[in-house]
Amino acid sequence: MGNILIVAEIQKGQIREASFELATVAAKISSETGREVNSLVLGKDAAGLAEAFSKRGGGKVLLADDDLLANYSVDASNTAIRAAVEAAGADLILLSNTPSGWDVAPRIAAGLDAAFISDCFKIEVDGGNLAFTRRVFNGKLDARLSAQSDVAVVTMQPGCAAPFDGSTDGSVTPLAVSLSADALRAKFVEIKASESTGVDLSKAEIIVSGGRGVGAPEKFPEVIQPLADALGGAMGASRPVVDAGWLPHEYQVGSSGQVVTPKLYIAAGISGAIQHLVGMKGSNYIIAINKDPDAPIFEVANVGVVGDLFEVVPALTKAVTEAKG
Repeated sequence: MGNILIVAEIQKGQIREASFELATVAAKISSETGREVNSLVLGKDAAGLAEAFSKRGGGKVLLADDDLLANYSVDASNTAIRAAVEAAGADLILLSNTPSGWDVAPRIAAGLDAAFISDCFKIEVDGGNLAFTRRVFNGKLDARLSAQSDVAVVTMQPGCAAPFDGSTDGSVTPLAVSLSADALRAKFVEIKASESTGVDLSKAEIIVSGGRGVGAPEKFPEVIQPLADALGGAMGASRPVVDAGWLPHEYQVGSSGQVVTPKLYIAAGISGAIQHLVGMKGSNYIIAINKDPDAPIFEVANVGVVGDLFEVVPALTKAVTEAKG
């Protein structure tokens, strides 16, 4: 049995919140299997971040500090992570299922001839072995997997666990990584952030979101928007709605859309794939409306209504309108 290696991410000068969630996952596995928790912080002038992460679940932190790691590069990251895996004696490598995570993780697995399991939301210890759970078929089913190799590279869905809460005794050790600009096949140029246009759901206190269960694009202005208007809120949507072209991306709530924390979140016709739950589970009060009593959305809802949204939502709109006079 080897150890655990967390690959921490730096975003806008800070350790990404999802990395602290990996620390929670690693701590649980460590307590049940005896694996030692190690982490890798890679960047430029990141000693302070590495020290902070070591005190909040990162354990023994390896610091790869280099000019070529100042911005994400798949080649440079792959080299640093491979060096960290060897230094930590790791057989379980945990990365966040973020754009950089899902970019570099398969390369690491291929280079190590390791198992690669993506987009997990749960890791359990079963008879001394690790079992990995991920959602498949757009969240309709859960697949429970085991690795058929000695080493596993795993990406974890942001929101899979609460961020590590507490303090730990950790340490920081410099990691020597041999990097050369000439060896990098891609060169970082710049980051271009898209201009914020249209709906800013992150500032809405009330959101009424519709999912694929709404059935057609014309039903959003007919059914979902009137309830949002009556409540003085904004309209949102799940990823399948946006992927189908029913609404622009600015309406999407979820890990690949907007993360929202309104006072009231109403989900109509949304099954509750983990990607959507990540984006709205911080809401103060959640009402879910779905005709499927086993929909995952009910697991996070304060109030669940099993019924036809085309009956329930208009009735709610009418009741709100009448109550407001």
